[in-house]
Amino acid sequence: MNVIPCSINALKGLYDISGVEVGQHLYWQIGGLQVHAQVLITSWVVIGILLGSVGIAVRNPQTIPTDGQNFFEYVLEFIRDLSKTQIGEEYRPWVPFIGTMFLFIFVSNWSGALLPWKIIELPHGELAAPTNDINTTVALALPTSVAYFYAGLTKKGLSYFGKYIQPTPILLPINILEDFTKPLSLSFRLFGNILADELVVVVLVSLVPLVVPIPVMFLGLFTSGIQALIFATLAAAYIGESMEGHH
Repeated sequence: MNVIPCSINALKGLYDISGVEVGQHLYWQIGGLQVHAQVLITSWVVIGILLGSVGIAVRNPQTIPTDGQNFFEYVLEFIRDLSKTQIGEEYRPWVPFIGTMFLFIFVSNWSGALLPWKIIELPHGELAAPTNDINTTVALALPTSVAYFYAGLTKKGLSYFGKYIQPTPILLPINILEDFTKPLSLSFRLFGNILADELVVVVLVSLVPLVVPIPVMFLGLFTSGIQALIFATLAAAYIGESMEGHH
């Protein structure tokens, strides 16, 4: 069975997919790398929003929390509960990773629905949510794959690889292929939903500029939040699965 060549081809396919383009892009040449500048710009804005919000939240914590402090404590509790539910009692080391994924994706998705990126003119292409680009979603999915391999190996050592022949060695190719399709599933689900939502809004705005697009934009905010939750939940579930060794 050509398991290893199939796995290598799957990874190569994921790398090739990262070059998929929808529309025009503004490129920057950084050393020998050509990068999508508009993705970096919007990603920096999202990171700035997150860092600024966290800085404000932890700058002066109160014994009797303010409304803002209450909000951030609620977000932290939500992420901790999500991690504990999916990973189990050993969830604590993974809260920062799951929380970072969730918050970055959530704010990125909402930025595409709330910020008027398109009023900023670029020489080529246009600004949009970072998760509107397949490169961003692949860059989020690959660390998730590394994380659940790391979690399994840290917890079980080399015996972790025994899961590939459970419940029967006949399933070895399928079990290996499953691990290589997880990042594909994560990246395409997020990219496809965010791209589709923004395309629908753009089309409706061009056809009916006033009333009709507004409900669709509110629906986009809801689905954007759901997509962030799905990604974080699946990432935590994969980590918990690798540590427990069951499917």
